Amino acid sequence: MRVALFSALPHDRAFFTEANPAYGHDLGFYDTALNEESVALAFGIRAVCAFVHDRLNADVLAMLASGGTELVALRCTGFNNVDLHAAQVHGITVMRVPAYSPHAVAEHAAALMLALNRKVHRAYNRLREGNFALEGLLGFEMAGKSVGIVGAGAIGAVTARIMAGFGCRVLAHDPAPSPAVEALGVRYVGLDVLLEEADIISLHCPLTPSTHHLIGTKALERMKPGAMLINTSRWAVVDTRAIIGALKSGRLGALGLDVYEEEGDLFFRDLSGQVLQDDVFSRLLTFPNVLITGHQGFYTREALEAIAHTTLVNISAFERGETSGNEVTTALLAD
Repeated sequence: MRVALFSALPHDRAFFTEANPAYGHDLGFYDTALNEESVALAFGIRAVCAFVHDRLNADVLAMLASGGTELVALRCTGFNNVDLHAAQVHGITVMRVPAYSPHAVAEHAAALMLALNRKVHRAYNRLREGNFALEGLLGFEMAGKSVGIVGAGAIGAVTARIMAGFGCRVLAHDPAPSPAVEALGVRYVGLDVLLEEADIISLHCPLTPSTHHLIGTKALERMKPGAMLINTSRWAVVDTRAIIGALKSGRLGALGLDVYEEEGDLFFRDLSGQVLQDDVFSRLLTFPNVLITGHQGFYTREALEAIAHTTLVNISAFERGETSGNEVTTALLAD
């Protein structure tokens, strides 16, 4: 089946090309994002493969349907960039990769925690300038600290296991408690309790209407003074402007981000020769207790192989008129 892959980066070309011989699809790669301006590239193509920054709103989906597209195969877990109601109206099937490698993102979340705690990013820059002083690099031992995990699905469960390995007291907030997670010694609590007790909070929940700006002014006021916040989930789960206020006041002790609310205009591109136009992002970069990575939590060989294979499995199942179990419907919006 002909497939148009939008927002195709070099790693997409490499891993999909490597995996595709087992599936035999006709893959076309486009550097451009899928949106109103580029949708014409998909005319006459039955399936499009999209990523997190492709814009699949009602207008784009209507144009896709008019051009004969029947499948949107997301090569990611999140689906907040797709108007599922419009997809349903136009008879377009939406599939995703629900779990490619929970270890990749969970390990990256742990890396952010450790780097922020022990000031690794600051120490690295100091030593390059010949400054070997220790002042300002004081950290704390993870053992015995309380770590709150918001969203204890596949990624959150692995994060809980890693934190338990450090000797942390782990709390979790999730609408569907897991016996396997509880077996790790994790205690499920309400969000307010988690915010009040956790020294470190790590976000691993999907972006839905109920989680949009879940961490805003009120949530930040409930957090322990000086707590650390890590977000490797979806960008709009946190209210960035509220976060900046909490950093300025000292209420928030440290912030680690692998996602950003307006990242579509920044991430996955080399902008080193340009002046950043996003004043909010630029403000975040001024804080010494903030560490940001450019949506690289998923970026491991194992994860990229799994993403390519699962996406191609989804496309093949659709081509055969079968379900793969990875379909995304409006029912998920109620979560």
